[in-house]
Amino acid sequence: MAEPPAFPLESAATTAGTTEISDLDEDSLAHCASYLSVQDLSNLAMTSKFLKTAAYSDSVWLCRFRERWPLEIPSGSSSGVRAAYLDCHTALHQFKFADPLVQDFYMEAKPFDHLLLDKNDIIFSQGSMISMMKMDNFLKGGSLFGMSDHNARITCMRLFPLNETSLVPSEMEREENVLVTSSYDHSIRIWQKGTCQRCFRGHNGAVCTLSDKLLGYGGVKVLASGGEDGTVRLWSLNSSGIRDQALKATLYGHQKPVTLISVAGHKPSLLVTMSKDSKVRVWDTTTPSAICSSCCVGVTSVPGAPVDMICDEALLYVAAGSSVVVVDLRTMQKVNTTAICQPRLYSFATMPSKSLVCTGGFGKAMLWDIRKNQQTSKPEPVTVLDDHRGSVTLLHMDPYKIVTGGPDDIYVYAWETDTGRQTNSLLCNRPEPGKLMGCSAMAVNGCKIVTASYGQILGLVRFRDFSSATRRGYRNTHEDISKFGGTQIIQWFRGIR
Repeated sequence: MAEPPAFPLESAATTAGTTEISDLDEDSLAHCASYLSVQDLSNLAMTSKFLKTAAYSDSVWLCRFRERWPLEIPSGSSSGVRAAYLDCHTALHQFKFADPLVQDFYMEAKPFDHLLLDKNDIIFSQGSMISMMKMDNFLKGGSLFGMSDHNARITCMRLFPLNETSLVPSEMEREENVLVTSSYDHSIRIWQKGTCQRCFRGHNGAVCTLSDKLLGYGGVKVLASGGEDGTVRLWSLNSSGIRDQALKATLYGHQKPVTLISVAGHKPSLLVTMSKDSKVRVWDTTTPSAICSSCCVGVTSVPGAPVDMICDEALLYVAAGSSVVVVDLRTMQKVNTTAICQPRLYSFATMPSKSLVCTGGFGKAMLWDIRKNQQTSKPEPVTVLDDHRGSVTLLHMDPYKIVTGGPDDIYVYAWETDTGRQTNSLLCNRPEPGKLMGCSAMAVNGCKIVTASYGQILGLVRFRDFSSATRRGYRNTHEDISKFGGTQIIQWFRGIR
């Protein structure tokens, strides 16, 4: 970022006897700046070199540091207290603290198929039942409710902005999301405030998946769904829910069930779909026909069973079999193979802004540098994230951290994104007689993480919030799993039928 312009120290106004902000000494300016928020301090620093000195003053940031982390001592680095504050802020997002708020919710001993974390709301599915926990209300008496309109197992859950649907938000709801679910009962449902608001039907079989984003479709936002019948269907979220009004198009071409759908980053009308036979198709959804196969503008295939795929601008990252392949959506040519994980992949995530890919295998995850592997047919990982037990089926990646877990490991692990260094190991289940069950679902949002696991007797949803943590450090995987020293634990039992 370019340096801000120097603040003019003299002007016609000063010579006329008018006092300007530049006439104040540094201590006075720092005192004034101490009343500003962190965001306002950043804005102040960008206005001029003169005010940047005040905004970065140690006295300003020492006060903030002590208020936020009273048990920590700023390091005596030459970078100043602001750098120490930002370092602790990064450490929070990397789960490098030992005293997060922990809340346990005991449920029925059933598999958890899907898990989402929407701000402070936890949403999960077990079979055909969807449950939502309103964490903001929980300490005031609890707020958990079930949504049982589906009559078969949930296959996919997505969150989309409320203001991109036909549901009219109030002023307070403009930043909220709606939940969209698909099921083996052939239906797609839109939920708001725990109630089903829309139901779409059209697939001749189970609805396997939903698009990761909404398509821009003639000014109207559109949801894409993939079915066991091999079709891709486009639904208007601005319709009332009547089938003939909601269903905008049916795309034919796949011969097997459609299992993955992603929206292209460089052109929001392009839809990428992948079927169970690893055939990839790209569709231009601006084609006006209601029944179309001609709108398919690209086809390719990759070796191995599909695992996941992610669009980033004009590139498509496809994880299948034991490799991650990069495809250019403009030419449908394979650019390179950026990761190979033998004998097979279980999970995959990418951070294109850092040119990094992470893969989950058996007993380990691996971090890959996309740029380093561009010129080779045998890519090598940057580092190996080991110590896992069994397959790594759960994988989250953001600019700060990677979080990994799986059904055979009672811990989930956090790692630095840039280096692959382990930052924490978090217990996600309690021991029961017989087999220890690991983590069956996981969701991460900033400083918060929720895990779900189940045993022979109980299911457990465990929520951790590191945003209020004050004691830096972490326990290793050899801790006593019956203890949580230093954490605040709140337990809640749902009636077991």
